[in-house]
Amino acid sequence: MGRVIAIANQKGGVGKTTTAINLSAYLAAKNKSVLVIDSDPQGNTTTGLGLEKNNGDQTFYDLLTENADFFDIKKRVEHFNSMEILPTDINLAGAEIELVETEKPNHILKNTIDKYFLRDRYDFIIIDCPPSLNILTLNALVAADSVLIPLQCEFLALEGLSQFIHTYNIVKTKLNDKIKIEGIVFTMYDGRTNLSLQVVEEVKNYFDESVYKCIIPRNVRLSEAPSHGMPINIYDPKSKGAEAYELLADMVIEHGK
Repeated sequence: MGRVIAIANQKGGVGKTTTAINLSAYLAAKNKSVLVIDSDPQGNTTTGLGLEKNNGDQTFYDLLTENADFFDIKKRVEHFNSMEILPTDINLAGAEIELVETEKPNHILKNTIDKYFLRDRYDFIIIDCPPSLNILTLNALVAADSVLIPLQCEFLALEGLSQFIHTYNIVKTKLNDKIKIEGIVFTMYDGRTNLSLQVVEEVKNYFDESVYKCIIPRNVRLSEAPSHGMPINIYDPKSKGAEAYELLADMVIEHGK
């Protein structure tokens, strides 16, 4: 039975998309079958994995609104035989208005995953969420077994974390009592600054058991890779960012055991 992991944080710019792309790529490189769901209307995960957006093809939006079949939308990700994606474009921004009028609007993605038996088809389903609390994020959290929270190493990110934990607790109480925190992963870490060290220590004090022991460094090659439509293990597998995401993938796999 596959695991559904939402990658979420209400604050933008914390590395959600970078984590979705590179965690998925390393899981696939380790012979896991992976489905990536790009649930952010910006579509950065789609382009970061080498697919063109706004090209007229049907997308995740069409699946959510029941205007297309899953098998017509999914695309294979180049370089990986075991990774597929549900691509997204700006049309997904209109989903919030359309979906809110449906019955149980927060359960549409969960029902879709069940309808197509996607847990039986994939070892991992990774959902990249938008940087806000909206119907798309709620759908991801209702569908997910767990949520992975990327956290940028700066103090403003701590406020975003506390807001997201509040949201998570509401979802767990009212919508999905089975969801768990997969873990908190530090991103954009700069070991040369005291600030990064202080943020890491403060979060560990509150969430020690939930904090992944790998830290994603601030890395130029990680920043460059999406513009070339490649995950870091294809673009520069020997970079510090690549080493960190490979370790994260190993820990996610081990955590499931």
